[in-house]
Amino acid sequence: MHTLLLRLQGPLQSWGTTSRFDERDTQLEPSKSGVVGLLCAALGRDRAEPVDDLAALRMGVRVDREGVPMRDYQTATGVLIAGSAKPDLERTVVSPRFYLSDACFLVGLQGSDLALLQTLHRALCSPVWPLALGRKSFFPASPVWLPDGLLNESLEASMQSYPSLCAPPKGGRLRLLLESDGEGAIRLDQPLAPFARRRFGPRSVMTTYLEGVPHAPDAAAA
Repeated sequence: MHTLLLRLQGPLQSWGTTSRFDERDTQLEPSKSGVVGLLCAALGRDRAEPVDDLAALRMGVRVDREGVPMRDYQTATGVLIAGSAKPDLERTVVSPRFYLSDACFLVGLQGSDLALLQTLHRALCSPVWPLALGRKSFFPASPVWLPDGLLNESLEASMQSYPSLCAPPKGGRLRLLLESDGEGAIRLDQPLAPFARRRFGPRSVMTTYLEGVPHAPDAAAA
């Protein structure tokens, strides 16, 4: 097995999975649909194109720095009238937006197709379209591409061995979420079709904790 690692770090991130109508939520960690969307942007893959190859990769997230959940007050006009496809240009609604501030994640994608992971690694280094952390306006503070981010290791081993991206938290334990086969919490963020069709299904995620993760000398300033 091979694993591709990504760094998702920025002032603001938002990884919604259950947003409906006028409220936009965020999970406390990157969603799989969001990460696959980021990979599509790097590849220049259109929303109407299949994503089966990317969705089949097994994903893990190591939380190197927990984000602070925050709420933004926004309003929207021109919302659709109930029972009609026409917008009401005279109506304004409150549309709260939730996001994470100052979070830092190491994301791993495991697969047996080395050629695919090599293609993704090159694309992240020189993306076709701008990369964003869940929303188009949320740009990464550090490159998503890691020069040494393509490893000949399992997902679990890669998450344990790769140095921390920022100063370790008190206690030194890092939260780790691993995609599992039917065990753990259910996340409704597994892409089932091209993004233009907006079809997502469930996947299982197990949460554990890592200790003894190497500490990079320059991570304290991140």
